[in-house]
Formats: sequence, C-alpha cells, structure tokens
Amino acid sequence: MDTISLTGRLSDRDTWVAEHCSMAGALGVVSTRSAMLLLREALYGTRRFDQFAQRVGISEPLAAARLRELVDEGLLERRPYREPGQRTRQEYELTQKGREFAPVLIALLHWGNRWLAPDGAPTELVHAVCGQPVGVEIRCARGHLVDIGNLELQTGPGSTLT
Repeated sequence: MDTISLTGRLSDRDTWVAEHCSMAGALGVVSTRSAMLLLREALYGTRRFDQFAQRVGISEPLAAARLRELVDEGLLERRPYREPGQRTRQEYELTQKGREFAPVLIALLHWGNRWLAPDGAPTELVHAVCGQPVGVEIRCARGHLVDIGNLELQTGPGSTLT
C-alpha cells in the first residue's frame, strides 16, 4: 500500500501529535460544504451576493455568514459596485490566497468526476489553449512527478517538536 513515509522525529508516531497541522488549519478555514462551493463559484467568476446564494443553493443568511468568514480569512475580498439608480453594494473576488486554493478545488472536481460520476463527468476542466483536460499532479521543486509512495513527511521550519 502506498502511503507517505514519516521521517526523522516524525517516524515514531507514538512520540508526537499533529497539534499544529497545516492541513487541520486549512480545514478549519474551509471546512463546510457551503464554504467550498462559494469558493468554487468565485473561481467560476461569480461576484454578486445574490448569485452566490442562488448558485450554491443556500439561504441568504448562510451565504452572508460564509462569505464574511471567507473575507475574514483572506480568501475573498469585498469591492464596492453601484448600478445606476441603485445603492452601493459589495461584490466578492478571490484574493491571491483564494486563487492559490484553486488546485484544491480542481483536485476535488477531478476526484469527484472519477469516483462519483459513473455515467461520466458532468463538467470537465480543459486547457483553453489546446482543449485538453487538465488535472492536478504532485511534483517536486525540480519538476519530477511524484506518487504517494515516494513522499516523505518531515518536520518543517515552524515545527515545535524538539
């Protein structure tokens, strides 16, 4: 079975707990279905509050709460807009932090298409230039394609393990 190898101080699983896990922290930011779908819609170009609520299929109070959380976490930013004869309203746009979350959403789409769509993918992402399907891969800094069995987890510079 391919799994990630734990190395160095992490190799003895009984001596540490993942207290400051970045994955757990990320899930704390986007842990709800509605938050993930709002980010999907922002990635698809949705900007207006009423469009978010309608496209995700959630109530306006829930959309307001989740959008506020995503703004507070820095994944979305509010920008004022005003249509002629109307009051100023806010629209939402992905920040750099939000755009860097796109591979997570794309990986979920790809996984869902593969494992949850027995009759074929309902939607596919393709490269606008050549028309070929796109996916998410794990590559090292040198560009090598890496499978799970060739990954090692080690302590990073922010580790509190001694």
